[in-house]
Amino acid sequence: MSKEDLFGNLQNTDPATGLRAAVALRRLAERVEATHVEAARASGWSWEQIADALGVSRQSAHMKHGKKKETDDV
Repeated sequence: MSKEDLFGNLQNTDPATGLRAAVALRRLAERVEATHVEAARASGWSWEQIADALGVSRQSAHMKHGKKKETDDV
């Protein structure tokens, strides 16, 4: 879905179309967040710095993003 389609679908009055667009937007936001958390960790950022930038607790940031890296390395 292009960003133009996504924007248009978010404003659509049909609930099914709007909800599909909301899901697509949420998935995109998750990918963007994960990419930047990975880049921050590679740059030496602490979990506390990342959490502050995301507006969440350190534990929350680590639980969400820390385990993925550990299991990917196994």
